Amino acid sequence: MSVLGTEIEAEGSRSLLDTVRLYVDIARPRVLALVVFTGLPALVLGKSAWPTPAETFWVLLGTACAGGASSAFNAWIERDTDAFMARTRKRPLPAASVLPGAVLGYGALLTVLSTVILHAIGGWMPALVALATIAFYVFGYTLWLKPRTPQNIVIGGAAGGTAPLIASAAMDGHISLGAWILFAIIFLWTPPHFWGVAIVRQREYAAAGLPMMPHAVGDQGTRWRSLAYTLLLLPVTLLPVWLGYLGPIYGVVAAALGLWFLALVVKSLVVRQHAVDWRVFKGSIGYLSLLFLVMLLDLSIPWGTT
Repeated sequence: MSVLGTEIEAEGSRSLLDTVRLYVDIARPRVLALVVFTGLPALVLGKSAWPTPAETFWVLLGTACAGGASSAFNAWIERDTDAFMARTRKRPLPAASVLPGAVLGYGALLTVLSTVILHAIGGWMPALVALATIAFYVFGYTLWLKPRTPQNIVIGGAAGGTAPLIASAAMDGHISLGAWILFAIIFLWTPPHFWGVAIVRQREYAAAGLPMMPHAVGDQGTRWRSLAYTLLLLPVTLLPVWLGYLGPIYGVVAAALGLWFLALVVKSLVVRQHAVDWRVFKGSIGYLSLLFLVMLLDLSIPWGTT
């Protein structure tokens, strides 16, 4: 039986619960959860009041739909190259668990839902930022940058930092300076985060025909670049304190987390082992999650709002 025939048969025999799980997987929920979480502080950072629970829910849902749409379109475009990589070959499309056309339609549906939800809650500004994010991720990053330049993740990382911009715009129709700082934090965090896995999985990326930084400058050259972005990142994480958006609790914890992450990146330079590069990748997720969690905790204290 052909792969297409297998996909059609699977579509017809799969239970509703299994189908839901499959499409949730296409949206990459672990990545999506972190992206949406980074939008939470921007709902109040630099704003005059906390949003209602209903406002928070709809803004985050609209943001999640935009992120899910980006992932679905990315999965459809990269269904062939994903088959070359161990960490992606079991995704629904390379594994022939779903029809490509269904994933393309899923991405289109999530795009419409994101636009409608964000427009309803905050007008055209957040809806347009979300649409621009999807367009840049699909056309700018996936189709243009990723297969052509080892700088792909540096420039393409901008798409991963727009959740704070969407959240801020949804609250009052404009994007606060605080939200732009959060965007900058995510943008600068992305290269050291992603280059850790790029070093470890570089043979798989080469097999898929994707130019990554380790192919261009070697493992050690990539680690030095990760250090440079980390050194740029740390003072930016403290800008919200210097500008009065956040208070001393965030400042102390952000500094401590930054020094810990910096030490991890430096260790990867000194030790030169892929196991440490992998720890940089995994540690970066914990670092960003804790950083934004502390922002939320600090914002619950009166000195954290302006």
